This record gives sequence, structure tokens and C-alpha cells, in this order.
Amino acid sequence: MNTVFALWKRGLKAFVRNRTGLVFSLIFPLFFVYVFGAIFRTDFIDNPIAYMLSGVIITTVFESSLNLASSTVDDMVSGFMKEVLVSPAKRISVAFGQLLSAATVSTVQGILVLVIGLFIGIQFTTWLTPLFVLCAMISVGLVFSGVGLFMATKVRNGQTFQIVKTAITMPLTFLSGAYIPLDMLPESLRFVAYFNPMTYATAFFRMVVLEKTDLPSAQLVREGLAIDIGGFIVTPFLSFVIIMVIGLIFLFLATSSFVRTDFSRLNRSATDANAIWG
Repeated sequence: MNTVFALWKRGLKAFVRNRTGLVFSLIFPLFFVYVFGAIFRTDFIDNPIAYMLSGVIITTVFESSLNLASSTVDDMVSGFMKEVLVSPAKRISVAFGQLLSAATVSTVQGILVLVIGLFIGIQFTTWLTPLFVLCAMISVGLVFSGVGLFMATKVRNGQTFQIVKTAITMPLTFLSGAYIPLDMLPESLRFVAYFNPMTYATAFFRMVVLEKTDLPSAQLVREGLAIDIGGFIVTPFLSFVIIMVIGLIFLFLATSSFVRTDFSRLNRSATDANAIWG
């Protein structure tokens, strides 16, 4: 437990001390709100800014949690991970410490964007909604932290890792409905979006933020909060179940892979690290 807490505390300290990264992590999401906000002005959306902000918040959580892979690679290159792994600390504790740290940081980033959103468009009518929003952010943060850790243990080269990360993050973000409603996508891309776990995370999270829990399925589909796949309606609650199943699979794969990976054989030179992570 000490190992888990120590790694969690270390990740949180690194996040707080990186003030430049913190500022830009807030500016960048608001840029998307400004650019894409007008797209959501349809007859079926009451509050387009809140609609857009909900997508931006969950995307922020998603991208921040995936950054666990970057920090893990950094730790491997700097030698920190090697020092941790030769200590008496169990690898499973190290993996959980990394996951918990990433989920916490991603949730904090999501909360910061949410707080800004409360001043420019998001409104809650009950005190329970912020609690549900917080739980949703923690859940999504844990799920994609597992994906990030799994990526970090599988990619064997720093430059390759950066390419893989970008190749995964960009399509998952833009084909999720967070920035562009699925109805506006071509049919072929909409079909691809059905296999995107972020599609379901966005639908569920947006329903919670907009407090649309009591709408019928047809209305949820019209507002982009439920997904109609050939007549089968994936409700936001079913979306949450899908995300949890995916999360459990990747948490198992990530911890299992982390425990079995021989980090001494990874091809990550200091030059790669400096070139990629600055």
C-alpha cells in the first residue's frame, strides 16, 4: 500500500508542479468549445455550450489518463522505473500506483475544466449531479489509464510509441461524438465510431452532465445521448456497462503485462527520450 500511495503522491506532485502544462491543459479544451460550439446549434439541443463542454471534459479526462503511457516511458528512460522495480516493492503495487496516479490527475483536470464550464454554460439542478459527474470521470480515468499502461508495456521504441499514441488518440477523440455529433459523420465513419469506446464514454458522461436521465430512448437518440445501431438503441446506461467491461479487460491486461514485461530489454535510449519528451 505504501508503494501505491508513494507513486500516487509522486504523480500528483508532478502534475501540480507542471504549471505550464496545467495552464495549457485548460486553454486547449476551451479552444475546442469556441471552435466547435456553433456546430451543435440544432433544434434538438437546448444548451449547445453545455453540450460541447461535456464532450470536452470527458475528452480531457481521456487524453490525460492516456498520458500515463508517456510518463511510464519517461520513467523507464530516466531509470526511475528500474530503481523501483529492483526494490522490494511488488510489481502489481507499482502498476496500481501508476494507474491510480493517472486516474487522479485526469479527474483533477476534468474537474478544473468543469469548474470553468460552470461559469460559461453548465448548470446543475441537483447536488447529486456533481457527485455522479465525479464518479463518471474517475471511472473513465481508470479505464483509459489501463489502456495507457498497456500501451506503455507493449511499444518497444520511444519514437514508435509517440506515433502509436497519436494514431490512437486522434481518431478515438474525433470519432466519439465529443466534438462532432455522430449524425454529422459519413456513414462509414459512423460505423467505425460504433467500435470506439470513447463513443460510449461520451454518451454516458454527456447524459449525466446535462441531467437527461429521464428522457425516453427516442429523445436520447435525437439529442445524441444514445446510439442507434441498426435499430438497437445503446442507452447511456448500457454505454456505461460497455465502458466498465472494456475497462476491466484493459486493467487486467495492463497489470498482467506490466508484471511480466522485461523492462531491461526495452529499446528506449536517452536520446529518444530527450527528442520526444523534451
